Amino acid sequence: MFLTIPVLLGLTVLVFAIGRLLPGDPVALAAGPNATPAEIAAYAREFGLDRPVWVQYTSYLTGLLGGNFGVSIFTRRPVIEDLIAYTPATLELVFAAMALAILIGIPAGLAAAVYRDRWPDYLSRVAALGAISMPRFFLGLLLQLAFAMWLGWLPLGGRFPLTDDPPRLVTGFLTVDALIAQDLSAFWTACRHLAMPAIAMSLSPLATIMRMMRASTLEVMQQDYVMTERALGLSQRLIVTKYVARNAISATLTVIGLYFGWLLGGTVLVETIFDWPGLGLYATKAVVTQDFMPVIGVTLVIGTLFVCANLLVDVLYGVINPKVRTE
Repeated sequence: MFLTIPVLLGLTVLVFAIGRLLPGDPVALAAGPNATPAEIAAYAREFGLDRPVWVQYTSYLTGLLGGNFGVSIFTRRPVIEDLIAYTPATLELVFAAMALAILIGIPAGLAAAVYRDRWPDYLSRVAALGAISMPRFFLGLLLQLAFAMWLGWLPLGGRFPLTDDPPRLVTGFLTVDALIAQDLSAFWTACRHLAMPAIAMSLSPLATIMRMMRASTLEVMQQDYVMTERALGLSQRLIVTKYVARNAISATLTVIGLYFGWLLGGTVLVETIFDWPGLGLYATKAVVTQDFMPVIGVTLVIGTLFVCANLLVDVLYGVINPKVRTE
């Protein structure tokens, strides 16, 4: 837990240095094409960009300790307000994608191991290879063409129709807020907008979880206690569901934790394709305008969530496998 602080500190140093080394003048870009040199200099003084880099970084860290993530030089909005607004959208998308990957990948991997070298196993191998090989942005475009343009079943992009009123903001997750408001129509609308980007993001972790679950299950099924249970005449279903699955899923948890962080940092393409108003789209717009305060803020949020996800995985180890708690 204490290692989180130096990791996040290193992220700020890295992103801050990259932002200052890249070519271009973010101040002139934000001031506009008709700005005079005097106006550009005044703009730089306003945001403290006329000071040495180490002074800017020290000032940023000091403000960060007080919860101040800086101000966007392009929109003049506090970055913390944008992060609060955009983070729930990204988390909702990542949670939906991971839920699909876990709910399908774990049972599919378990079935592939139980029916090893039979048609369920062969089918899972082909599906996993295709899912890993398919780039997410290309899959997103295919989904848009198939389900939005040709069939018209799902909306092309966005998080909620601009002409409709979203449910009252409680958690920031539109699906959850719609259920809290008991508005099934809004819930269905939010799910329809969420479906395609979640599917596009879920296939790669689904394939990895499925293959990891298969390998772990095959390893566990060769253990002596499983052989003993078979010799005692216990049914295959009981052995698999009560003993094998619980031990096999422990190794899969590591992959789930890593993929959660990987998806958080990899939402840029999917959010851009589907115009999903989350951290990825927010960071993309900030990079285009060379507005690096939002980029640093997004990096810190994603880094913190990644560390928290792995801490949660460590806790779940002990819940699923009691042996971990005694070691």
